[in-house]
Amino acid sequence: MRIGGNPFLTYLLRRLMTYVLTIFGSFSVAFFFFRMIPGNPIGALVNTMRQQYSYNIPDADKLIEEYERLLGLDGTWFEQYVRYMSNVFLRFDLGPSLIAFPTHAQVLILQALPWTIGLLGLSIIIAWVLGVFLGGIVGWKRDFPGSEAITTVAIALAQVPQYFVALFLIFVFAYGLMWLPARGAYPATTRPGLTLDFIFGLLRHGLLPALSIVLVSVSGWLISTRSLMITILGEDYLLFAQAKGLRPGYIFSRYGLRNALLPQLTGLAISLGFIINGSFLVEFIFTYPGIGTLFVNAIGILDYNTVQGIVLISIVAVLTANLLLDLLLPLVDPRIRLGG
Repeated sequence: MRIGGNPFLTYLLRRLMTYVLTIFGSFSVAFFFFRMIPGNPIGALVNTMRQQYSYNIPDADKLIEEYERLLGLDGTWFEQYVRYMSNVFLRFDLGPSLIAFPTHAQVLILQALPWTIGLLGLSIIIAWVLGVFLGGIVGWKRDFPGSEAITTVAIALAQVPQYFVALFLIFVFAYGLMWLPARGAYPATTRPGLTLDFIFGLLRHGLLPALSIVLVSVSGWLISTRSLMITILGEDYLLFAQAKGLRPGYIFSRYGLRNALLPQLTGLAISLGFIINGSFLVEFIFTYPGIGTLFVNAIGILDYNTVQGIVLISIVAVLTANLLLDLLLPLVDPRIRLGG
């Protein structure tokens, strides 16, 4: 069915409908999934308070009921579901958090989000640029003696978890050589602001977590770009460019690497969509005040509202990145049919 005979409008409406339905379905699955996790977060909180302060809380049952009401955990699952979805979609309210009660979960998430976007966003872009450039060179010069060694190292490094690289970097550069700090996002002695001390401290604290992400990510981009470049070699347009006497560097950049960029740009957009849920353990290892550290701390005390909020924002980010790709790719590459 084509609306008004306009294939792009039909394509747009179909993608938007899929986007909305997927978000609604994902939110519903996430809600019931967390409700199926064994344990009572409020009861666990009360028991923790009993152990820490070595006394019995009077009327603990009434206290638990009141906390459950405030946190939206009272009533049947269906009642909780309707109440939660209406709060999220109509009021954009995720509910109070247990970590910093009575602060609402969206406040904590918005405070942590810039740190994660800054760290992971820059790391992903740097890894993409390095990986695509190096992968293009390795694929273009695949007979060069160093190309095989670089590819072998990249294949091995791509299988190493980011958190393992993070631990290795901490042991070597933080505890061994003591060149860089191992915890936090900036020095405790400085106040956040546009000052040289704060910016320098921010860069020093962010270098190790960023490096642990870049070292693994750049290997994946290198391998995929090399594979794309090898499939391009031998194409007729490359042979024609060589016959015209064009410089090898010009042929590499304008004919070879350029044709390998489109799928890599798609991968970059998807990777940016996964920023929020990208490297939770890396942030937690470095005690970086981002979404990852907040998520791990929230999981530890079964803070449903905060955990659900992070998962929901991650879902929206990934689906939005895919939606933008669906809308932009037909404009970038006319070979993609709008009506299909």
